[in-house]
Amino acid sequence: MSRALAPLVLLLSLAFALSPTVTGGFPGFSPEQFPVVQSRWPVQPVGWAFSIWGVIFLLLIASAAYGLWRQRFDPDWQHMRGPLAVSLGLGTLWIAAAQWQPLVATAMIFVMAATAIMALLRAPGDLRARAPVGLYAGWITAAAGVATGASLSGYGVLSAQAAALVMLSLLLVIAGVVLWRRPSALAYAFGVGWACMGVVVANLQVSNLPVIALALTGIALVVAVPLLRRAGPA
Repeated sequence: MSRALAPLVLLLSLAFALSPTVTGGFPGFSPEQFPVVQSRWPVQPVGWAFSIWGVIFLLLIASAAYGLWRQRFDPDWQHMRGPLAVSLGLGTLWIAAAQWQPLVATAMIFVMAATAIMALLRAPGDLRARAPVGLYAGWITAAAGVATGASLSGYGVLSAQAAALVMLSLLLVIAGVVLWRRPSALAYAFGVGWACMGVVVANLQVSNLPVIALALTGIALVVAVPLLRRAGPA
């Protein structure tokens, strides 16, 4: 199996990137998919923020192709490929699942985020491995929060506002822990920060100050933690 990991990651990266064209794309959960219809989800970033997926797809494919060409049996690259393959494999099915059942999609994206973070923590220092995986892991961590926030409010567990505050707080904790362990994972910081910026912009339109303040705290955190970690003792 280890000999097949590098080509498998490349194939899954390509399949993941092509999945939106096969499934018709995913503009986000529809309020009608839930028993409790919401007019908006404060936890969801502004629409244009999702354009980062194009960059993520390209970087993952380029990294996987380089890894197959030059680092196919490198043990450091191999160490991250297992969890990355799991995350990408689920990603190829995620849009179809989200169109069918939000709860299934929410469970899937949590596994996608967990295995992407695992891959990042195992990634070698080579930026051609760490940067693409880090950007993907950062954004998918935030996306898991968005999906969970939508499900919590859509099934009446919390209000949309409370779900946004809870999931943003959880995102900050997870991002802080990851960046404390890997202060060099600046692409992960950017992915989380980009999502937080998208949340800020989306909530400026309705002057949702609590969510804006928490998202701005997230941006400050992903900048501060790597700096503090590097300034501290080894």
